Amino acid sequence: MANFRALALLLILGSLLGCSKTDSSLTSGLVYCSEANPELFNPQLVTSSSTLDASSKQIYNRLLGFDDISGQLVPELASRWEISEDGLSYRFTLRQDVWFQSNERFTPSRPLNADDVLFSFLRLIDTDHPYHRINGGQYPFFQSIELADNVRALKRLSDHQVEFQLHQADATFLTNIATDFAVVLSAEYGAQLQRQQRMEEIDYLPIGTGPFRLVKYQKNQYIRYRRHPNYFGEPAGVEQLIYDITPNATSRMIKLIGGDCDVAALPQVGQLSLMQEYNDLQLEAQPGFNVAYWAFNTQKPPFDQLAVRQALAMAVNRQKILQAVYHNTAAHGQGMLPPISWAYQDRGTTQPYNPVLAKTQLQRLGLSNLSFDIWAPPIGRSYNPNAIKTAELIQQDMAAIGVQVRIVSYDWNLFTSRLRQAEHDTVLLGWNADNTDPDNFFTPLLSCSGLVSGTNHARWCNGDFDRLLSEARNNEDRAQRRIQYQQLEQHVLQQVPVLPLAHATRTLGRVRQLQGPILTTVGGIKFAQVKRVE
Repeated sequence: MANFRALALLLILGSLLGCSKTDSSLTSGLVYCSEANPELFNPQLVTSSSTLDASSKQIYNRLLGFDDISGQLVPELASRWEISEDGLSYRFTLRQDVWFQSNERFTPSRPLNADDVLFSFLRLIDTDHPYHRINGGQYPFFQSIELADNVRALKRLSDHQVEFQLHQADATFLTNIATDFAVVLSAEYGAQLQRQQRMEEIDYLPIGTGPFRLVKYQKNQYIRYRRHPNYFGEPAGVEQLIYDITPNATSRMIKLIGGDCDVAALPQVGQLSLMQEYNDLQLEAQPGFNVAYWAFNTQKPPFDQLAVRQALAMAVNRQKILQAVYHNTAAHGQGMLPPISWAYQDRGTTQPYNPVLAKTQLQRLGLSNLSFDIWAPPIGRSYNPNAIKTAELIQQDMAAIGVQVRIVSYDWNLFTSRLRQAEHDTVLLGWNADNTDPDNFFTPLLSCSGLVSGTNHARWCNGDFDRLLSEARNNEDRAQRRIQYQQLEQHVLQQVPVLPLAHATRTLGRVRQLQGPILTTVGGIKFAQVKRVE
């Protein structure tokens, strides 16, 4: 009887929230309650997971991908690849008979060829490319890894063969072009939009080769996709895919229990036990290839002082955050690398929790009345399900040492826009890895190039750190690279541009009628393999 009353209450709440079962009742469809609007539909231009989840693995493909179980590189649009002995040339042979999607204004006249690969990558690296500056001209991930600086030439060898020529060897090159950001666009579609003077549409009305094509997007409401009928791989398991944009975690859970969505993003830890009461629901979980961190804007006083950053880091009770926010389901953030990384080193206790010493240190620095802002994202992420709660706990820790903190949050799109302008004092953020290489946790987030590209929100640039990072990228010996990344971890712990907090388990709530994995090994979600079993 108690369960019946709980379900009835949830269904009533669901009706008050305006839920509709119109789409979820389609046996050939799937409704995903997502947490936020995408910024656009081209992963090349952003780093936000809401945009990646809505576009990268649904609409597009890359030259290479990652195996969903092992995380190893596998062919996607490239059927095979070859690397020269000196590590400076990468030759890719493309699959044949791969067709792009169509929309109301565009129908492809030919399958994928080398021109599409050149169009997609030259847009990123050639400032004279007609599309380079379209929709802002910023490619944060690729700028952070300095792709343009290292690609000496990109050549079309034949209709189905391309070659990247590098200035210097890069052990991360293949994993970087297998990331969610490295999608392949249609050169033919780009040329048509250019002739029609509608070039901006390429990133908002996308054309890809992926398992689903975009049909309609209504901001703050939904995204509608349909199965790509000419997909080169196994056809998507559902005909129609709908993202029901539901920022509130409780509302997502209500819709899942009430049957208004089939999959719910980012269930809160406190909701997991509730899901167990319903036989038709299940939890999909995976160890997180991620990190949640508190970043100091090191270009703003007093955070430009190492002693200040050290003192503030010592005052944070991270164990309390793990209990209150993650309910002890996350790994302690000993460094940037999660325990499942091949370069991870168990360091035991890292930044000590010592509020008495922290307060004393600030007094010695003449900062007894310090005050600053903590920016906290308004939506949950897999690496931090409740950033506002985390900010409140840090606020309490700071008050205990006499520091006044104001929590700042904005609508997600405004939050990311103002963050790019570096207006923050400190900010709670995180990172879902895009590939299995440990470089992915350092170059985008903490390198000097990451500062320029806007992915380094600590605004920290250190020559010694960058030199070691470059050596690790150019080293093909994994054993040596492991040592180098452990040295990089030590550098971060000593300089404290960021304070690692946790490595969270990734979770989704879903109905048992669905068969097939959604979470992928290195971050992101994919619905192509999901089928409904009645």
